[in-house]
Amino acid sequence: MIRRMDANIAIRSLAALAHESRLAVFRMLVTAGPAGMPAGEIAQNLNVSPSSLSFHLKDLSHAELISSRQEGRYVFYSANFDAMNGLIGFLTENCCAGEPCLTVAPLAPCCGESS
Repeated sequence: MIRRMDANIAIRSLAALAHESRLAVFRMLVTAGPAGMPAGEIAQNLNVSPSSLSFHLKDLSHAELISSRQEGRYVFYSANFDAMNGLIGFLTENCCAGEPCLTVAPLAPCCGESS
């Protein structure tokens, strides 16, 4: 179930995504799906230093757009699909003055969601 997002969380999420590197990290994690990716692989794929990546991951985490988990020596990061869908819903909730939009196709279910 997608929770309704308030304006402050939406602003924090949009601010976190308003940087080229953070947007690239988030898009990479969305592509990776629920399994996520280890931090080292993210840094290598985006050609960013570990310290720079750590800063960007902290910002995305603070905005609740990503989560992390420890597996042995590695920290895996994954996109928070509920937060992503909540942000999309927040941005489009007043679309077409509350009337059904004919020009926008419904979003397809995301990774792991039931249709």
